[in-house]
Amino acid sequence: MADNPSALTLTRVRLGAGGPLARVRVADGRITHVVAEADAGAEAGGERRLDLDGRVLLPGLWDAHVHLAEWASARHRLDLAGTGSARAVADLVRERAGAPDGAVLYGYGFRDGLWADAPHKRLLDAVLPDRPVALVSADLHAAWLNSACLALVGRGDHPTGLIREHEAHEVLSALPAAPVDVVDGWIEDACRAAAARGVSGVIDFQYGDTVGDWERRSAQFGPAVRVSAAVYPSYLEAAIKRGLRTGDEVGADGSLVQVGPLKLFTDGSLNTRTALCRDPYPGLEGTDGAHGIEETAPDELVRLMRHAAAHGIEPAVHAIGDRANTVALDAFATVRCRGRIEHAQLLSPQDLPRFAQLGVTAGVQPRHATDDRDVADRHWAGRTERAFPYGDLFAAGARLEFGSDAPVSPLDPWFAIASAVNRTDDERPAWHPEQRLSVPDALVAAARGRRLIRVGDPADLVVVDVDPLDADPDTLRAMPVHATMTNGRWSHGPY
Repeated sequence: MADNPSALTLTRVRLGAGGPLARVRVADGRITHVVAEADAGAEAGGERRLDLDGRVLLPGLWDAHVHLAEWASARHRLDLAGTGSARAVADLVRERAGAPDGAVLYGYGFRDGLWADAPHKRLLDAVLPDRPVALVSADLHAAWLNSACLALVGRGDHPTGLIREHEAHEVLSALPAAPVDVVDGWIEDACRAAAARGVSGVIDFQYGDTVGDWERRSAQFGPAVRVSAAVYPSYLEAAIKRGLRTGDEVGADGSLVQVGPLKLFTDGSLNTRTALCRDPYPGLEGTDGAHGIEETAPDELVRLMRHAAAHGIEPAVHAIGDRANTVALDAFATVRCRGRIEHAQLLSPQDLPRFAQLGVTAGVQPRHATDDRDVADRHWAGRTERAFPYGDLFAAGARLEFGSDAPVSPLDPWFAIASAVNRTDDERPAWHPEQRLSVPDALVAAARGRRLIRVGDPADLVVVDVDPLDADPDTLRAMPVHATMTNGRWSHGPY
């Protein structure tokens, strides 16, 4: 091979989980050679070598569904995860009451789907009456505000302070935001933290002008991960006018930012009982919301998908309930375009083979299956054998891509891998173990379909200290990541 001082050869690496010792050469952001260690000859004199001492080399991992600004901000907010009641949340708010007057106290992570008491503005008013309080649910589909915060956004007459779905997004967007440069700094830190867990790329579904935001950021800092920036319907025409297509590179020269898919919604979420389902939610029978909500009418969904696909922008359709997934798949069948369904949490048996038949990727979040098992058992009672059905989807030939939906669950691909493999994150037995995936198949889903390290592929790689095939559940979840490479450059590690 020609002498290339910028090239790097990784020696004595295990080529994939359970793989043989090999050498992998990287140059100009690509993998140029892969040879067995025993067959390796002398390297060119001007090229560098790095002995990885038998560590395992895997394709770089992706988080195929994140809300980066929300995730980066949540790392700086009052953590409400694990709170078991509305009263417990109010107690946490009381403990933080000493923060500056006037500034909004933000919290994130409450899950009220199993609470015995209901969130209400009175509870927050009792502990912090004068300072605005805005608490966001773990699934990002609800906001709980006190009276001071409701008055701040012009909703002082709201009866409870618990606001769901589209109205919640409106209210939260009306609140004072941290300065742009501060949030961008948080995002830069969050990208580095993601790289430290083996992440080489993310699909950012943050609401707003996501493409424009990343064009600005790419001029300020080179993100430690590749970013595919989603387009929302209110920005679709502007993207089309610019001639942007899914996969196009945008931003500063040499940046890792691309145009992502068009984000569309068919329904709400499980925790808010707004996911659109064929069967009514227990206790809601006979009410207007008994089956969840329809966010986008089927005809409008088809219109938007067809318009975007005609201009090279692939749709990514949020669908959680079984009825919502049927609506989304029907739309793909009508439009006949490539794209994704995000979440696919509850599926009808007849819809399982349609993902492969239509070429639709299932963007799933395995940590949700373990986080929401109790909520699903209550609100999808009698149907949970069809909930988070990763094993059935895989057996039906669907392409799975793992994500976190951060901040709904942490931006850590090993959580997703461990949840998909074990179907439990605590001492309880596996929840619907028939839906487990093998470790090799989970690794492929976490790497956006890359199973092998091949010549010509982008040099997006992760080096781990433990072979995933040998890892117990705890080690798999907390996998020690030695180093991460993105586009041929180390984004994390000691080098």
